[in-house]
Amino acid sequence: MYPIELTAPMATDLSNFGFKSLTTAEDVVEAMEQKEGTTLVVVNSVCGCAAAMARPGAKMAVQGENKPDRLVTVFAGVDQAATAKAREYMLPYPPSSPSIALFKDGKLVHFLERHHIEGRPAEMIAENLKMAFERYC
Repeated sequence: MYPIELTAPMATDLSNFGFKSLTTAEDVVEAMEQKEGTTLVVVNSVCGCAAAMARPGAKMAVQGENKPDRLVTVFAGVDQAATAKAREYMLPYPPSSPSIALFKDGKLVHFLERHHIEGRPAEMIAENLKMAFERYC
């Protein structure tokens, strides 16, 4: 587990942008059991691809009018129970940090794993998410 002093700015990066931090398994269940509408889940991480690509890409994507109804995040390596519970909803995909999942009416409809994020500019991540928002939101 990472020290909170190290990860707080990384978590705040998304929460200051309207993403609700889910820190317990119960928080995740409450958020994910809302079966109507769309939910974007960002699995945050301390890695460089989260800082340079995933978080900026997610923030860029949600700036438009067409965006998910709910924006939430869990932090891998910090909020372990919340992250494990969120990953249950992302099956059959294996655990991936960072990753970004879009749910519509409780069903996983779009998923970006680490290998889709790593090495790609934040703008490309944002465009990928915006296309998913156009289709599902």
